[in-house]
Amino acid sequence: MALFKALYQYIFQFLRTKVTRMQFLMVIATLTGFVSGMVAVLLKTLVHYIQHWIEHIPATKFAYLLFPTFGLLLTVFIVKRFFGGHIEKGIAMVLQAIARKSSFIPLKHSYLHIITSSITVGLGGSVGLEAPIVATGSAVGSNIARITDFNYQERTLLIACGAAAGISAVFNAPIAGVIFAIEVLLTETVVSYFIPLIISSVVGALCSKIILQEASLFNFVLKQTFNYENVPFYILLGLLAGFVSLYYARTFKRVEKKLHSSTLNAYAKALLGGGILMLIYFIFPPLFGEGYKSVKIVANGDFRQFSDNTTLFSLLNENWALVAFTAFIVLLKPVAAAITIGGGGNGGNFAPSLFTGSYLGFFFSKLINNIPVIKIPEGNFSLVGMAGVLSGVMYCPLTAIFLIAEITNGYELFIPLMIVSSISFFIVKSYEPYSMETKKLAMEGQIFTHKKERNILTSIVLADMLQEQYESIEPDKKLKDLIEVIKRSEKNIFAVVDNKERFMGIVELNDIKQKLFQPDCYNSVSIKSMMKKPAAILSTDQDMHTVMEKFDVTQSWYLPILDENKKFAGFISKTKLFNKYREILASQGDLYE
Repeated sequence: MALFKALYQYIFQFLRTKVTRMQFLMVIATLTGFVSGMVAVLLKTLVHYIQHWIEHIPATKFAYLLFPTFGLLLTVFIVKRFFGGHIEKGIAMVLQAIARKSSFIPLKHSYLHIITSSITVGLGGSVGLEAPIVATGSAVGSNIARITDFNYQERTLLIACGAAAGISAVFNAPIAGVIFAIEVLLTETVVSYFIPLIISSVVGALCSKIILQEASLFNFVLKQTFNYENVPFYILLGLLAGFVSLYYARTFKRVEKKLHSSTLNAYAKALLGGGILMLIYFIFPPLFGEGYKSVKIVANGDFRQFSDNTTLFSLLNENWALVAFTAFIVLLKPVAAAITIGGGGNGGNFAPSLFTGSYLGFFFSKLINNIPVIKIPEGNFSLVGMAGVLSGVMYCPLTAIFLIAEITNGYELFIPLMIVSSISFFIVKSYEPYSMETKKLAMEGQIFTHKKERNILTSIVLADMLQEQYESIEPDKKLKDLIEVIKRSEKNIFAVVDNKERFMGIVELNDIKQKLFQPDCYNSVSIKSMMKKPAAILSTDQDMHTVMEKFDVTQSWYLPILDENKKFAGFISKTKLFNKYREILASQGDLYE
């Protein structure tokens, strides 16, 4: 590995001397797109062959129901045996790395998601590969940038390039890949980012286009064109998609939390999750795995019959049985996805949201078509429903619009896609400011949001701002002892601590100036009588947003910081904080500058 790194650095250091900085960045973006695209192709191929193998096992009709349990158990074993019992997953991990870890993603993320998600999804877990692919592509970009000695801004861009190439390769949708990177990962974008992102995304799309078989790609052929007379129905679908997205997010988090908080050990959770999935799959077979095969059937308008293993739906006539069946599919998909993740599997909600949207669109159009004299295209509504739920669950309306437009090989549905995605997104944003995957981290200030000032503060680490070179003095000391401290210090504020180093207060030079010129006070005035409580006290675990709020409220220029044991750790200076803020702001310039 060390030899490979040295050879890589030698080649690219030589190349760096022959081209401009921007030209060199384009070369690295191309490399990132190629590696990420190939990784995405590898993951899709692995899952395709695992599922092909399951389908052709000479066994009983329902033998496939056992595989999800086996997949969860195997994933848990691998994570516990080789990755310390826990792995950070999905888009949230990438966003946290950008905001809190200087865009450094550990090398293990470039392969661990391939292993765990291919087993989880390939063996029937009801989640998608897109989040693992984004995590893997981002890790590829981060590590290529690291060994190329790129700065923070360039590392962040290459993370986005890797993610864009991954999404582009999975769907053969280069525009959607670029927009996803900008909309989800890069909260702050400059125009010069677009070219490297486009290059990476196109290279990723070419990888899948050249290598993957047509059957493995997610695309559709429109059977009916857009009819403006259906606009009222698309508006209704948008409203429905928004509330279904809210249902999806809240149900998923509730079920996943219940499994995670269970006192069962990891293997017992996998067994429990696998058992529940077995029951769900028996009643509703389309929920098995990613579900893209059944999505193709639904979105192409070919969904005419289903497997009724329980014979419950045979009590209804054919049309209403289909409506009821698809309604249950929509309601149970977030449950199945949450059980897969809560049971120890690795995957994401990108594919499940597309799946849910497809069945939602079919359910809605089938329901409307049961009304006499009304006939709307079920395939088109299924496709547009995919965009609506993806927009509402993942908070990426533009990605949803362009993704469906690209995979249908045209922009015939652009108007209904815009209507449904925007309405759905508006509804979910009215109830929840952040997506279900990022809400907790966003509220804690662990990831960037679309607020520039907040993002800059998030990127500042309190420990880096801590000024430790401050003298302290005990409260039972006298003024003469403080004078000796002042003589050897350049500071004008001092911490008062007891003999156990617990913080008690501060002494400011401005407050005792007059006493300094009264020698008769040197031995009689104690430090305790001169100290005062600070305007506010900070702890080492507080974020910079809280720190800045304390500075604003108190109008102080220095505030003390205590560790978890209430011991004095140092002071933080507002001046130093402002200087760091300006430094970060100045670094966020255009790549061409």
